[in-house]
Amino acid sequence: MSRVSEQPTTGVLDDLELYTGIYRQMLLIRGFEDLVQSLFLKGEVYGTTHLYSGQEAIATGVASLLEERDRVAATYRGHGHALALGVDPQQLLDEMLARETGLNGGRAGSMNVNSLENRLIGSFGIVGGSIAAATGAALALKRTTGGVAVAYFGDGAMNQGYFFECLNFCQVLKLPLVLVCENNGYGEYTPFQSVTAGEIRARAEAMEVPAETIDGMSVWTVRAAAKRALGHAREGSGPAFIEALTYRFVGHSRSDPGAYRPEGELDRWKERDPIVLLRAQLEAEGVDAARLDEIEERMTADLEEMRERGLAAPFPTQPTAREFKD
Repeated sequence: MSRVSEQPTTGVLDDLELYTGIYRQMLLIRGFEDLVQSLFLKGEVYGTTHLYSGQEAIATGVASLLEERDRVAATYRGHGHALALGVDPQQLLDEMLARETGLNGGRAGSMNVNSLENRLIGSFGIVGGSIAAATGAALALKRTTGGVAVAYFGDGAMNQGYFFECLNFCQVLKLPLVLVCENNGYGEYTPFQSVTAGEIRARAEAMEVPAETIDGMSVWTVRAAAKRALGHAREGSGPAFIEALTYRFVGHSRSDPGAYRPEGELDRWKERDPIVLLRAQLEAEGVDAARLDEIEERMTADLEEMRERGLAAPFPTQPTAREFKD
């Protein structure tokens, strides 16, 4: 598949209200990541951060089709996954700021957030760790609620034992697992072609697992692929695999300027910005531009209020020895 596809004509968005909501959610993820980055550079965010900017179509597209009984395992680039699942953005920001009001009490930081009430079983700093966690969830779900487990991971995880062992296990037992490889072109600072042989999806196909390579910058394309993959898993046919071609608009982590990228590469990918593509499609389908402007303005104001509340929130108190013992 080409990494650049043509903009479709009208009639591709089956539910304009749904996609307008997805547009709002994608704006939230992008704005949230911009806010986290600015706070990090000011020394307000502790530890490290790995931002999801540019990849928003994948998390929102898949999450829009999930059910309450499903479970998700995210990567250390997991803010977008969490927000797409409905995690409260104020609680997530407070967690980034290490505040007591954070999603996990200010102790998980950027890479390890979880929210069981929002179906997020964890974010995993170990490359490929999300695959193993989702495999365990898929085993439990098959025996209980019948839900599907979704694992997000980057292209770097394709060379880890987790992928091969877990996919083989799930295919043999026909477990309800959907594997979503967010191929953003780089494993940290290394182009994936430099360290990965052959086509990524061929590794799943070798185990007779249905696999697709899709345009991960198009949320409607992601939704269509996710619908097929989730349907396969829900009907008891075993795992399915999606390789979503995408790009991160920021460095790997912290203040990485991305100097290793070829000149012009980032600019070319920004022409395929998933938020810009969705807005253009919504307007082509008849959604009023003024309404979309209002959503964007409201989001900007909301994020500023979140910043102020987060910085004013208290830090966790130091537990006593008795509290540890109890």
